[in-house]
Order: sequence, then structure tokens, then C-alpha cells
Amino acid sequence: MASDAQRVGTCMATFGGCMDCMATYLDRWAYMATYMGTRIGIVGLGRIGSEVAKRLLAFGCSVAYCSRKVKPYVPFAYCSTVNDLAKNSDALILRCSLTEETHHMIDNGVMEALGKEGVIINIGRGALIDEKELMKFLLFGARENRWSGLDVYEGEPFVPQELFAMENVVLAPHASVFTPDSSVALQELVIGNLREFFSNEPLLSLTQLE
Repeated sequence: MASDAQRVGTCMATFGGCMDCMATYLDRWAYMATYMGTRIGIVGLGRIGSEVAKRLLAFGCSVAYCSRKVKPYVPFAYCSTVNDLAKNSDALILRCSLTEETHHMIDNGVMEALGKEGVIINIGRGALIDEKELMKFLLFGARENRWSGLDVYEGEPFVPQELFAMENVVLAPHASVFTPDSSVALQELVIGNLREFFSNEPLLSLTQLE
């Protein structure tokens, strides 16, 4: 049987999986049912964010997003600010880059806009969230069904001890990417790049160095 860390790391890869892991603390099926068809806001609709959105559709969720630019070819509603996204979402999934503009973008105002039963899942970068405000959000929101799933932390590898004592948060060791399928895909990509390199062909995943 897989360890708790393995199960949490795997389920953090998608919203549905994270909800499944959280359900181990509650009535599994009753809890899952409450999140079918809910409003999910994705912060950062890049390659990974788009894949998460596709999987959410299978749960019957309605998806909206906030990104640096409008994505004209996606069927999801666009919100120009994270606050607006939070006001119109039951849960936020963070999958954007950490920059000066996005540092602590999930602050007290965003958390309050998310509401009394809000869920925050961070699979992006730890400092996207004001961690001190998050702990208040979770501590005072335990009876209001506020939840969080964290795969990254502001002061990695340090994780605030207060989070370990909370039953309404799921913690993963920055390992949501480590699934059997992703490991196979990574191996195939490395082998493919080596094959193309030694054949003097364009690489499959070319990195531009600044």
C-alpha cells in the first residue's frame, strides 16, 4: 500500500485528486459530492493550468481563469484580477509563475473574497500566498469548511509547524509531479532529445537562455 506522502503527492496533481485526498478526513463520498459541479478559478492558464482545466470539466465543474493575457481560444470565462476570480469561485488553483507582481498575490482580501467555504490549492510557487494570512484563513475557517492543499511553501524546505496541526489542510512535499506516468514521459523526452541531438536535428524541448 502506498504511503500517505505518496498518495498526497499523486492526488495533488489535479483538483479532483486533491479533493479525493482531503476526503480521507471526512465522509469520503459525501464530501466528494459537494464539490461536483462547483466553480473553479485557475490562476495561470498556461500548459499545466490548461491540462488541469480539462480534467475539471470531467467533474462537471465550471472553470474561470486569471492570466496575464486573455486566451481567445479557450472556452473559459476570464477575470482580469485575482479578486474578481475569487469572488466568482468556490476554489482557487494556483499555477502561475512567481514574480514581483505575483508575490503574495493571494492575500487576506483574496481569501475573504473566496468566501466562508473557500478552497485554495497551490501547485505553483509557495510565495504566491501570504502564508501568515493563509494560516489565519484556515485556523478561523475550520468550522466554515475552508480548506487548502499545498504542494509548495514560502520558506521551503521549512514548513510552518502550525500547518501540521490543522485538519483542514493537505500537505505534500513538493512532489505532485512525481507520478508513474510523468516519470515515463520525462524519460521519453530525455531519450528523444538525445536522439535528435546526435542526429543533428532540432531538439524536442529547446530552452532559450537569456
